[in-house]
Amino acid sequence: MWKNQTLITEFIILGFLVRPEIKIFLFVIFSLFYAVTLLGNSIILGLICLDSHLHIPMYFFLSHLAIVDMSYASNNVPKMLVNLLDKDRGISFAPCILQMYLYLAFAIVECFILVVMSYDRYVAICHPLRYTVIMSWRLCITLTIISWVFSFLLALVHVIFILRLPFCGPREVNHFFCEILSLLELACADTRLNKLVIFTMCVFVLVGPLSLILISYMRILYAILRIQSGEGRKKAFSTCSSHLCVVGLFYGSAIILYMTPKTSQPQEQQKILSLFYSLFNPMLNPLIYSLRNAEVKGALRRLLGKENPS
Repeated sequence: MWKNQTLITEFIILGFLVRPEIKIFLFVIFSLFYAVTLLGNSIILGLICLDSHLHIPMYFFLSHLAIVDMSYASNNVPKMLVNLLDKDRGISFAPCILQMYLYLAFAIVECFILVVMSYDRYVAICHPLRYTVIMSWRLCITLTIISWVFSFLLALVHVIFILRLPFCGPREVNHFFCEILSLLELACADTRLNKLVIFTMCVFVLVGPLSLILISYMRILYAILRIQSGEGRKKAFSTCSSHLCVVGLFYGSAIILYMTPKTSQPQEQQKILSLFYSLFNPMLNPLIYSLRNAEVKGALRRLLGKENPS
């Protein structure tokens, strides 16, 4: 197996096929987006760590979402930025496989963290009197550890299946990073088993979790509609709206990218979808939570000394 794979020791990342002046423009724009991603998620993470008002399960899970988003973007974007300016867009076999592995692992972690966050909102709204008993810190930490460990193990399955393939043909990866479907196109063997594993895993980590989230929010909606107070309904909706926005962006782009027929998507369109998935989502998540969440905005005001800590 390893003998076949050493036939190719380096891949060429083609990236975005545009004119040089456009590449400079994209470098500036993507660098700005990446900086906003790191800054926004760092602020969210810092607020949660420093403000005792946010030391509750909902923001514990949000802190992990911020960590995932920063890791997720940092896995792909720096190499993409370098390739926009550097004519030598080569990447060795091992770093390429590692980049693919981390991309998949962080994506799966985010899937599971979003499910756990929806369960937290379900308990908070549908069982408010038992919330502190059900969502104990022991359960929160256990769910988080399971999400991280299980995600990295699932991503390892894809690595094992791709390492069994020989790469002896073209070296050009028609993407801006080592994306798994683009790598499979370069294999000198039948990849139907790999694609079947990818589709099965997508059903497990996308359709399954999304179904659980939708069931949770159907129960939440039913509970909200039974609230007599208009102010109470508004508060309940506000605690869920941010999470729903993030879920829609993340799962929507992921399902379009990995569960729709590839022949219906031009390669450049797939790159844009991957970019939205890798950079725009991590950048938008902290903006959504800060702009639509009164507690986060209150924590920021307290940190800046514009609000009484009491």
